[in-house]
Amino acid sequence: MQIASVSIEQSFLMNEVIDLYSSVVIQIATPYSTGTGFLLKDYNLIVTNEHVVRDNSEVIIKSTHLERQLAKVLFIDESYDLAFIEIASTKTQDFPLIKLAVDKEINQGDRILAVGHPFGLKYSATQGIISNVLHERGDINYIQHDAALNPGNSGGPLVNLSGEIVGVNTFIIEDGDNIGFSLPVNYLYEVLEEYKKVKPLISIRCHSCSNLVSEQTLDAGYCPFCGTKLLLPSQVEQYEPIGVNQTIEQLLQEVGHQVQLSRIGPNNWEIEEGSAKISISYYEKTGLITGDAYLCLLPRDKEKIKPLYEYLLKQNYEIEGLNFSIKGKDIILSLLIYDRYLNVDTGIQLFKHLFERADYFDNILVEQYGARWKNDEEGNISNS
Repeated sequence: MQIASVSIEQSFLMNEVIDLYSSVVIQIATPYSTGTGFLLKDYNLIVTNEHVVRDNSEVIIKSTHLERQLAKVLFIDESYDLAFIEIASTKTQDFPLIKLAVDKEINQGDRILAVGHPFGLKYSATQGIISNVLHERGDINYIQHDAALNPGNSGGPLVNLSGEIVGVNTFIIEDGDNIGFSLPVNYLYEVLEEYKKVKPLISIRCHSCSNLVSEQTLDAGYCPFCGTKLLLPSQVEQYEPIGVNQTIEQLLQEVGHQVQLSRIGPNNWEIEEGSAKISISYYEKTGLITGDAYLCLLPRDKEKIKPLYEYLLKQNYEIEGLNFSIKGKDIILSLLIYDRYLNVDTGIQLFKHLFERADYFDNILVEQYGARWKNDEEGNISNS
């Protein structure tokens, strides 16, 4: 695909928008999925897709202004694929006020940015153009555009060059060439205004008659308007791990980590130990469990890279059960174990060893070998 040219003025505007949204965009994770949301300060709500929070009464949220924490799901709308997440008003003070482009007309050919921040990945923004403003699916007209939407970007904002939200990124065509679809902001505004009347009651929009039903008006599990069976977010069964996942979570708890805050999608957990971030994954087909501690970044000074490599290779001979590797610029300390050898007692010792060594080596590599601390980087513009 030919990359459309971008003027200096447009590029400047895009960078301003990216800076504006870097704090507003929220990472969301559950035991089943990861996704993106965005905070609307004037509504005191985080907006995302319903399919991101589905089957959860609480989700994990995190951003540059928010420490990782559990947050309650307040509202779901299966028809529009929208969900609202609770956030305390005291925690929104440092967030900028974002406007909804409710009264702004959007046209084919308009430039937009799709912003996302899925768990485990850096904040990113991809640019594109609107190719269709009336893509009908069911009874809803979606915005079709060619800004790349990556896995985990669901629920993020679609933004114009004025920094206003024009849509909510909702779905893509599988194997399509950057064909993404976003729910127009007018639908979002309609639901926000309706929910504002019952906030903070936990509520659902009936997928049959479209009426809003709260925990006060739900009639013995049925919609009081049409009789459809409904399940509020607060009524879903809590996630309970089984098998190997249960063992992994038990050993994480034994070594002092809050399990609920570590879940980031199916068979994946993320732990922060000092300055190191440890990603734990279980691959059911092979039975392999991996613990990858993402430490620091390679030095910018090329003269320091060789001594650092030599140190890592030497450590691979000396550290028992662990292994250093390089992926891009990341220095990774890894643990590998097969599920048939895993029990709580052995797991505690193995993962405690990984966590302790990760924080230890992080400091040595930076202080003695010129490696760089792994800080979140600024989002970059990607052309579609």
